[in-house]
Amino acid sequence: MSRPVTLFTGQWADLSLEDLARKARDFGYDGLELACWGDHFEVDKALADEGYAAAKREQLDRHDLQCHAISAHLVGQAVCDPIDSRHQAIIPDTIWGDGDPAGVNQRAAEEMKNTARAAQKFGVEVVNGFTGSGIWHLLYSFPPVPEAMIDQGYADFADAWNPILDVFGECGVRFALEVHPTEIAFDIYSAKRALDALGHREEFGFNFDPSHLIWQGVDPVEFIREFSDRIYHVHIKDAIVTLNGKSSILCSHINFGDARRGWDFRSPGRGGVNFEEIIRALNDADYQGPLSVEWEDARMNREHGAREACEFTRRLDFTPANVAFDAAFSEG
Repeated sequence: MSRPVTLFTGQWADLSLEDLARKARDFGYDGLELACWGDHFEVDKALADEGYAAAKREQLDRHDLQCHAISAHLVGQAVCDPIDSRHQAIIPDTIWGDGDPAGVNQRAAEEMKNTARAAQKFGVEVVNGFTGSGIWHLLYSFPPVPEAMIDQGYADFADAWNPILDVFGECGVRFALEVHPTEIAFDIYSAKRALDALGHREEFGFNFDPSHLIWQGVDPVEFIREFSDRIYHVHIKDAIVTLNGKSSILCSHINFGDARRGWDFRSPGRGGVNFEEIIRALNDADYQGPLSVEWEDARMNREHGAREACEFTRRLDFTPANVAFDAAFSEG
């Protein structure tokens, strides 16, 4: 097995795709996971222009780069979130409109349907992203949160996403939720509940990203083993807990990149994720998709980090055994 090593372009959207493709190939990547923002992959153009998807493929081909997934995290976040002024900064003006929350939710849902259609035209079978959550703000149960409020949150999620997933099914595309704080699923139990809410439909699975699990105390390997048939895509991303008796694991309203935080993202191999055991678990799950580096480390030069991360991921991956190591000792 030789899984392709790709680079998620979301953190590089300040660069044109042409510039990033040139860099990514120089860094050593096999492909790109294209973000649906910047000029990396534009859903509206993919649907309106019959030549757009082919031209995008040709652009990647010129740099000998593959693409196995596109990612729509930002618009997906606006499907279930209670909308406020923060969302205006991350979604297109056409989705924001007049900012009326119900309208934003509805337009975001329609854009996710269109993203499935665009993915089909582009020839990829996975769209990664977020769902948003109407109940994330209820995480700490004070004032006490009635269970009925949580039940309603999952019901609202299903009501919003089932029509979207119907289109995904029609297009032969799967949605991979990046299990993540602020989403409807952020750990193993909430991921189970999300699947239950959707009736375990095949169009919905997970973009496995260990960096969002370890600082919560969730074992990423246990996540793979729990959802081995639902790992539709994988991010290689690291994080580290840096509690020092002053900051909280909730990070004290201190932003990423500040050394005072209780945890932060790190370049792969420089944090607390046990990638060795993750690769072994992915082999056990027969995951054969890409290993996509989502590079985030606010205290490291990103070009240095992206190159290093590609090299690290290549060294990390290995083909599982197809014969028992002691088979030579067996009697013929």
